[in-house]
Amino acid sequence: MSLRLDSTNKLDPIGALAIGDLGAESYGPAMDLDDLLQCYFATSNLSQLNPDVLATGIEKCQVDLGLEQDPGKRFALRALVHHNVARDVKLRRSERHDPDRVFPTKDEIKALIANAPPKHQPIIMTALLTGMRMSELRGLTWDAIDFGRSIITVRKRADRYCDMGNTKSKSGRREIPMGPGLANVLKAWRVACPKGDLDLVFPNGVGNVETHSNIYNRIFKPLMLKSGIVDGEGAPRFSLHAMRHAAASLFIEQGWPPKKIQTMLGHSSITMTYDVYGHLFHDPAKDVDLMGEMERGLLAA
Repeated sequence: MSLRLDSTNKLDPIGALAIGDLGAESYGPAMDLDDLLQCYFATSNLSQLNPDVLATGIEKCQVDLGLEQDPGKRFALRALVHHNVARDVKLRRSERHDPDRVFPTKDEIKALIANAPPKHQPIIMTALLTGMRMSELRGLTWDAIDFGRSIITVRKRADRYCDMGNTKSKSGRREIPMGPGLANVLKAWRVACPKGDLDLVFPNGVGNVETHSNIYNRIFKPLMLKSGIVDGEGAPRFSLHAMRHAAASLFIEQGWPPKKIQTMLGHSSITMTYDVYGHLFHDPAKDVDLMGEMERGLLAA
């Protein structure tokens, strides 16, 4: 889309919009960014949009208007935008009083594995030892497990509606190594596993995709209660996602480089890995030794 300044110093669109399949009749000679965003999102109630979605839309519209790289057009935007549609949108900031993340301890991880019934042990062990997302476990198929190489290849996931599809992002497609203990458990499970057209590793009783709620309510919640992993009121302490955190803590304990852990977990950036697990890389005793070494090197006669 090309732009020009009209006699009133307002941006005059020439040609068709690059976003959507919107007709030129939708836009007046002096476009208002509100109108552009309303057409882009097909809604007049911009205040109800998710802030992240709205921010993405604003960025997209600015790109299509050529405003992101042209200082002159950015200056002209003052006439184009009657008011800042994002002005009243408040993003949640990290609160200083937010509780720290609590991950399962090593003893709790051992208890979950030891107390899991034989038919549930395969999914519990796979979750705790690979760090796969629950959607990835629910969508895991037998052809993705290479017992010869001891590798699990993550390429699919099952969404909340139990529909199969690709992983959340490109970084989610990855290979995860298996230890011999997990490999043996999965080999034995393959014989007993319910069969279905999807050839799932962890299906429901008739071979179809199992729901997230069933895995929690019928498997993980009773297992936590049996293992004594409860809060002060006797309620289970963790969600299913805690098993992914548990795996990450085991990876870090092994001394694996952060970049490798990012790849193992399928994070889109190393920043995400550090934001969630950075505190686990902290070793106070080692830090004290390093400070002492620094002092000796600096103050040595």
